[in-house]
Amino acid sequence: MDSIAPYGEKITPVKGEVLRYQVNGKRYCYLLESGSISLNRRGDGMVLNSEKSPFIMGVSNQSAYGDRLYVRALEKSELTRLPLERFNLLVQKYALWESTCALLIYTSSRIFEHCTMIAKMSSYDIVKFQLNQLMNESPSFRTNITAATYIKERTYLSRSSIMRIISDLKSAGLLSMEKGVLIELKQLPPRY
Repeated sequence: MDSIAPYGEKITPVKGEVLRYQVNGKRYCYLLESGSISLNRRGDGMVLNSEKSPFIMGVSNQSAYGDRLYVRALEKSELTRLPLERFNLLVQKYALWESTCALLIYTSSRIFEHCTMIAKMSSYDIVKFQLNQLMNESPSFRTNITAATYIKERTYLSRSSIMRIISDLKSAGLLSMEKGVLIELKQLPPRY
């Protein structure tokens, strides 16, 4: 990021602001220097992944056709935006292939984990996974979203199913919440 950031445009999106990978037929990537973002699917807005700084997005999907995904700032963030073509030239110029490979491995591992965790899982397993993901978010983001909203944005579960499971876990003393915001999460049991 240190080698590439000077060649891009600094942007500071506010919470909720949408950033596109493709603008006027040109593909872009983003270097997340502070804050956190979500990767959303166009059409239904489902959150596919979220990352906190430092992170580079828009590199692993450069062969994709169309504009099926977008980035949304989860809080005020600082990013550097640059054309994907320029990013690739800089990787070549500064011999950053090893770092780029590590980024691609991390990204594909996160996608694989997400897909395997939500495919054919029980509602409890999905909620458990999402609650653990929420605890790994930045504190500034985590304290500004309810657990139910976080899970609903990332799954196809109904709000009532999510609330029932959260209520049961809260009654069992496995999590604590304040006004729907997850404060503490203990080790959740493998079975519901």
